[in-house]
Amino acid sequence: MSDVSTRATLRAGSREWRIHRVSELAPPRLPYSLRVILENLLRHGAPAGQVRAVAGWEPRGERTAAVDLHPARVFLHDTNGVPALADLAAMRDAMAALGGDPGRINPAIPAELVVDHSVIADVFGRPDALARNTELEYERNAERYRFLRWGQASLDGFTVVPPGKGIMHQINVEHLARVVMRRGDEAYPDLCLGTDSHTTMVNGLGTLGWGIGGIEAEAAMLGQSVTILVPDVVGVRLHGELPVAATATDLVLTLTELLRAHGVVGKIVEFHGPGVTALPVTDRVTISNMSPEFGSTAALFPIDAETIRYLRFTGRSDEHADLVEAYARAQGLWHDPGAPPVYTADLDLDLGSVVPSIAGPRRPQDRVPLDAAKAAFRAGARSPVPADQEITHGTVAIAAITSCTNTSNPSVMIAAGLLAKKAAERGLRTKPWVKTTLSPGSRVVMDYYGEAGLTPYLERLGFTLAGFGCMTCIGASGPLVEEVSRAVAEHDLDVAAVLSGNRNFEGRIQPEVRSSYLASPPLVVAYALAGTMDLDLTTEPLGLDPAGRPVFLKDIWPAPEEVRDVIERVIRPEMFTRAYAGVLDGDERWHRLDVTGSATYPWDPASTYVRRAPYLDGMSPEPPPVTGIAGARVLVKLGDFITTDHISPPGAIPPSSPAGRYLTGLGVPRHRLNTYASRRGNHEVMMRGAFANVRLRNELAPGTEGGLTPDFLDGGTITTVYEAARAYQRACVPAVVLAGEGYGAGSSRDWAAKGPALLGVKAVIAKSFERIHRSNLVGMGILPLQFLPGEGAAELGLSGRETITVHGLAALGDGHVPPAVTVTAGGVTFEARVRLDTAREAGYYRHGGIMPYVLRDLLRCSL
Repeated sequence: MSDVSTRATLRAGSREWRIHRVSELAPPRLPYSLRVILENLLRHGAPAGQVRAVAGWEPRGERTAAVDLHPARVFLHDTNGVPALADLAAMRDAMAALGGDPGRINPAIPAELVVDHSVIADVFGRPDALARNTELEYERNAERYRFLRWGQASLDGFTVVPPGKGIMHQINVEHLARVVMRRGDEAYPDLCLGTDSHTTMVNGLGTLGWGIGGIEAEAAMLGQSVTILVPDVVGVRLHGELPVAATATDLVLTLTELLRAHGVVGKIVEFHGPGVTALPVTDRVTISNMSPEFGSTAALFPIDAETIRYLRFTGRSDEHADLVEAYARAQGLWHDPGAPPVYTADLDLDLGSVVPSIAGPRRPQDRVPLDAAKAAFRAGARSPVPADQEITHGTVAIAAITSCTNTSNPSVMIAAGLLAKKAAERGLRTKPWVKTTLSPGSRVVMDYYGEAGLTPYLERLGFTLAGFGCMTCIGASGPLVEEVSRAVAEHDLDVAAVLSGNRNFEGRIQPEVRSSYLASPPLVVAYALAGTMDLDLTTEPLGLDPAGRPVFLKDIWPAPEEVRDVIERVIRPEMFTRAYAGVLDGDERWHRLDVTGSATYPWDPASTYVRRAPYLDGMSPEPPPVTGIAGARVLVKLGDFITTDHISPPGAIPPSSPAGRYLTGLGVPRHRLNTYASRRGNHEVMMRGAFANVRLRNELAPGTEGGLTPDFLDGGTITTVYEAARAYQRACVPAVVLAGEGYGAGSSRDWAAKGPALLGVKAVIAKSFERIHRSNLVGMGILPLQFLPGEGAAELGLSGRETITVHGLAALGDGHVPPAVTVTAGGVTFEARVRLDTAREAGYYRHGGIMPYVLRDLLRCSL
């Protein structure tokens, strides 16, 4: 089926392009995303069975077929990119040690990295906040940045966008995304896979893309395909119009609640209908950004006239915009609101039903209508606090306009600026205990804020520019106001963060903050004025003006036409052209990091940021035989919805933690420990950070929080997870993890698999897995096993203190994946499903992970 007959010529403007026409094989109503996948298979000469599995897709068919995709490009950020680059450098070393050519370890497709995850909101509310935070960023991360520059100089096709240019996903949407790729005279879809789960943001532009693990991205960079099961595709019909008071943020929180309840894990979501036509691309990308929070693989908006308008507006050439339109129409990728594809399931949302909302305090899908937020907050049980205590439960400790989700959407950013202007003109001020930060996703934001005259009003309320990066959304919040931190410690307070981000998992935003709420940028400003969650913003005043009159939110909320007028008056295409003219040019600090290219990296044994991990040490040219898992101890026993933040925390490294003690023992000052995210190139730090989230509750150590567990070789003495794991490794005892539903939700964080692998974890037995993390486990040689329906650790009566043996793994050595294996845990025997979902994954596991698999494959071609 995948023969020359699908090849065709497409004329766009004055040029002709070669394409693989999917309409030759695809039924007329095949979902848009599957058309992109089908084209990828045809272009790369996939086996006929894979082509048939997609071309013959049935909405309610069985999903057992796997296909091998070749991304058009790989997209990375610095905290995942540094360890990925470290792995590539280690693979070059291993290739040389095995007698091969280290230059074979080189990206075969474009690999684009944006430095946006390292800046911390240390300084805020001051005119010099941006300058000081940037200085501190370079002081902390010069070694990592020098390493990235080595990669750019030494690896072909590896592009780095230096610090301070914006957040990766917004740069992708505004500048890097092609939608349709061009190579010579060939045109094909921009299938973009990234090491951040919010790579899906580009789906709002009509580009299919999703998050993959860092180790899977390394394999893709080296020319390996990415294997996925042919997915279910869920259609969401949008119709109507958003009410006056509702924002794109309220819409995405509503959709997150709807789609989590429906269940879209491992599925692709496509939006269609007349409501899509009414949504600008900036609203679409806000929705697509939170696809991981829905649980879906991707959340695609098909290409239409609004897509083409946005491409032209943001500086893409007319020639390219013409090609995108012609290609989309020729391939059945152009949105027709009256003729939707056929879907596995059909959902419907009237945009008119959306109401102002927030989500929290611990999960993005827990939406709360704004008028019910006070009651929802008060429903939680908390310890009593002295009546005269000004800082108390519900005090807003952080108000951050932050993250890729909202901070480059003009409709909500202009609304926040206008609300700040009206509040300042009424004499309102933010409460002194609130840490206020502004960290936009795009430099264009500050241009249109300046043009609209809104910057001074935001600054008057403390929202001065703190940096262009992820910051608070990924836990790089910096310290709280000192009096808040002191009160939290003294009274065990439940203080809150309100942020315009996409995630609010426990322990993510700031270690001292227990409750975190997602909200639109204007509501972030409003809560900064209120200073507390214990207030109904719909009926109670935010404060008093100088004359003592109450000021309500409705008094300062900007009307849609006000927002629209400002957008139309100030935002111009040349802003984007100017902002991205020098996107690859760093400042003088970046250029002072002098490096030279070399075939292998000169590792510094004294480095505390970049170390060569031991994954490939002593690797043989052929894979070792597959052995079983016998006599294992449970390292941690966890409940439902354990996120990758729980497994591998991104925030500040506590001095008292195993990682903190390791670093201070090397002479690193306590104030320079930095974050786990910034030290992901150092395996010694990251393995000590595994299961070290301060809010992690391990059922083997009841009554505790943080990375604590019993050491069963020492009579069950409670110690750190790291120390217990090392004790098991010294005694040659394998470790396993027991977990509940949705294990590994959240970010596509490779260290959530790498850390446990280095601690000796051989298997994770869970009720269910989130897609990316399960893939990462396989990629690191950890076996994902799934309890059968209706079973789990509690249902089977497992305490976690049993010795565990997994029987029946020998068949994997012959390339056969058994559907289930037998597990013996003490006196309990049960069956568990083997979650090696494809033959490729079985190969990865047999080799001990993706890296040795790819290295052995390249070695055979190199010798």
